[in-house]
Amino acid sequence: MNLVATRRRPQGWSILRYLALGALCLAWIYPFLWLVSASLKTPIEIFAKGLNLLPDTPVWENYVRAWGQAGFSTYMLNTVIVTVGTVAVVVFHTALTGYVLGRYDFVGRKLVIGILAATLVVPAGLTIIPIVDLVSALGLLNGHWGIILALAGSGQSAAILLYAGYFRGLPRELEEAATMDGAGFLRIFFNVMMPLAGPVTATVTVLTFLAAWNAFLIPLVFTFGTPGLRTLPVGMLAFVGTNETDWSGMAAAATISLLPVIVFFFFVQRYFVEGIAGAVKA
Repeated sequence: MNLVATRRRPQGWSILRYLALGALCLAWIYPFLWLVSASLKTPIEIFAKGLNLLPDTPVWENYVRAWGQAGFSTYMLNTVIVTVGTVAVVVFHTALTGYVLGRYDFVGRKLVIGILAATLVVPAGLTIIPIVDLVSALGLLNGHWGIILALAGSGQSAAILLYAGYFRGLPRELEEAATMDGAGFLRIFFNVMMPLAGPVTATVTVLTFLAAWNAFLIPLVFTFGTPGLRTLPVGMLAFVGTNETDWSGMAAAATISLLPVIVFFFFVQRYFVEGIAGAVKA
């Protein structure tokens, strides 16, 4: 009897554990389910049904209105351009900076690392004015490149430190062998070091993609005078009127904005987990 009870107890605990995890998972994804549900309701039905997820009749016109009339087809293209450009610039300059900090000992290296670490606690809103002034001085204020450089050049200390820590852990013999073969600085960096930094690159790519896709403050400031350059998060303001708010249209627009992120993360989640593990291990 005791052996039977002992054998059955782990199975019972497993079932309880799975039920608890299922309940937590449902609670975690419920806001997204409610958002999708709200995107298929009328504004009155959103408030009348409360937490009920099932609409009386799905209103697909909300998506048509969000995509066409609200201009989210243009905002989607702008967001893709800004996000891809930001990821490319961030990976290049953070990897190069992290390589120098991680592999070369020079005067002031520790001071530079300390300053980078200190900037992690600086709110993004405090740097928006100098960023706008700098981009304006470069003549890039009214274009995609202005938003890309503003997003790529601010708040990237964590990525630099990740690369620096990873590159510092690689054996010195790799560079020595490449130098003996006649390779220069850039060739060693691109042909030897970057292929080995795949785990960190995957981590930086995913985090930068999510940050650039969901960025609001910088795109908002940079598109005040050029509404045609708005990104998806800034485009949400189109549903907020002086006297009323189109909640169902906003929900449809938010769903459109979230779907690419979910699809992207679904395909890269394995590389993201491996990247985090590799970066921590290094």
